[in-house]
Amino acid sequence: MEIKNKNVFITGSTRGIGLAIAEEFAKAGANVIINGRSQVTEEVLATMTAYGVQAVGVSGDISSTDDAKRMIQEATEALGSVDILINNAGITKDKIVLGMKEDDFESVLKINLVGAFNMTQAVLKPMTRARQGAIINVASVVGLIGNAGQANYAASKAGLIGFTKSVAREVAGRNIRVNAIAPGFIESDMTAGLADKIKEMMQAQIPMKRFGSVQEVATAVIFLASQEYMTGQVLTIDGGMVM
Repeated sequence: MEIKNKNVFITGSTRGIGLAIAEEFAKAGANVIINGRSQVTEEVLATMTAYGVQAVGVSGDISSTDDAKRMIQEATEALGSVDILINNAGITKDKIVLGMKEDDFESVLKINLVGAFNMTQAVLKPMTRARQGAIINVASVVGLIGNAGQANYAASKAGLIGFTKSVAREVAGRNIRVNAIAPGFIESDMTAGLADKIKEMMQAQIPMKRFGSVQEVATAVIFLASQEYMTGQVLTIDGGMVM
């Protein structure tokens, strides 16, 4: 798929990996829809339009079916279509299972998995009519190998991988591709606050002995969006953690 002039909706894109993905698409000449729970700032939009593309801010809660439908409708009215959907938004509420409350488990699944379902369902009807589109779900290596203290997060990301493969089979005949990425430890606000000893322990698990960057994740998303004969795949970006 040619990226230039396509319209790309990235959930959870006001910061971190989502923001890096949005900027990478803008650099490639795509128009971007920036999304967050609260209003998207003019500063973020200006970062995107500096690349000579259109940028629209759409706020809402992806875990709400009505919000998901409304946001896709708003994006369509502003730009004409949503050609590529990146389901990036996610939360963590880490605790060991014995100390995890029911809400800790359900709220993570509601955003990370149900939210992706809501956004995918909302965008699939117009994509099906157009007989083209790409959906990329941001999973995690934790969804492949698990992680102590993250049973809720791992369940949501493993579910997202299964969701990716199932939807890919359903819509391949309509020329809609559905893939996932599974990042490992990535330099972010979360890892920046970790003690050096913890970072060293985490890096020891990575054959390449370093964290990945948000830009490295973003370029992998661009790759999947542009490939026309890849669907139902999970691309790990993890420095070799799960090879």
